Amino acid sequence: MLPTLRQLHYLKLLAEHASFSRAAEAAHVSQPALSAGVQELEKILGAPVVERTRGAVQLTAVGAEAVKRAEDVLARTEDLVEAARNAGKPLSGRFRLGIIPTVAPFLLPAALPGLREAYPALRLFIREDLTPRLIAGLKAGQLDAAVIALPYEAPGIDHARIGDDEILAAAPVGHPLAGLGPIPEGMLKADDLILLEDGHCLRDQALAAIKVEAPRGEDVFAATSLHTLVQMVSSGLGVSFLPQMAVRAGLADNPGVVIRPISADAPRREIVVAWRTGSSRAREARLLAEALMIQPEGG
Repeated sequence: MLPTLRQLHYLKLLAEHASFSRAAEAAHVSQPALSAGVQELEKILGAPVVERTRGAVQLTAVGAEAVKRAEDVLARTEDLVEAARNAGKPLSGRFRLGIIPTVAPFLLPAALPGLREAYPALRLFIREDLTPRLIAGLKAGQLDAAVIALPYEAPGIDHARIGDDEILAAAPVGHPLAGLGPIPEGMLKADDLILLEDGHCLRDQALAAIKVEAPRGEDVFAATSLHTLVQMVSSGLGVSFLPQMAVRAGLADNPGVVIRPISADAPRREIVVAWRTGSSRAREARLLAEALMIQPEGG
């Protein structure tokens, strides 16, 4: 015998909610029905998948491995259903798109009207989050595609290019680096920097480009968003980095902020639409990348 999709779905929900009652509610079944389904799965696998203790549900080693594989099976099954429903109708029906916060507010407002016009049957559900969680969502089948920035190591993920986005320096007016032209190599120092909080890929990409380690210590400032970062720079707290798409969108239109290129090499990040390798929605993700293509400055 093989596990059923229903049994795998019950196990996945149980792992997510760590409670039989909450998992049953999420599955829209009674708790005894969900419990029976999990017990049948354990009989098929020949090993317990959960440890039942008062007030808590803990996955066993077999259960954790089963959840990992169940997520992949369920994601591919959902892909099959969506592909069948939308056969011959690309980018129609539900499409779950993730996007990183250093791209979302600058790319989507300009791109979405044209996307809706080109694909009127598309129902786009957008989730803004950090890259690691978006990649996890792709692999778990919770997202169909995600807009992320490279370089970023993500095995099992394919992608299509949207465009390049130059990384620029932002300095307070009156700061020694608030001059004209590219900042000479080696002039940006860790002690001068204020950055996005850890987890934002723009932070790591910018630091790697200038070959500087992140400043450390309890008194180091970290911003939760680019908007906050601009205000911190304007207040004279230090120098930081902004993506060109944010500057073009007017984020740095602040009298207290000066924008400069970083060296003559102009470090860039590559913006892409990413999807799980083998996804049946890969063709649609490629079409989405074409629709979201970043236009060059002046284009």
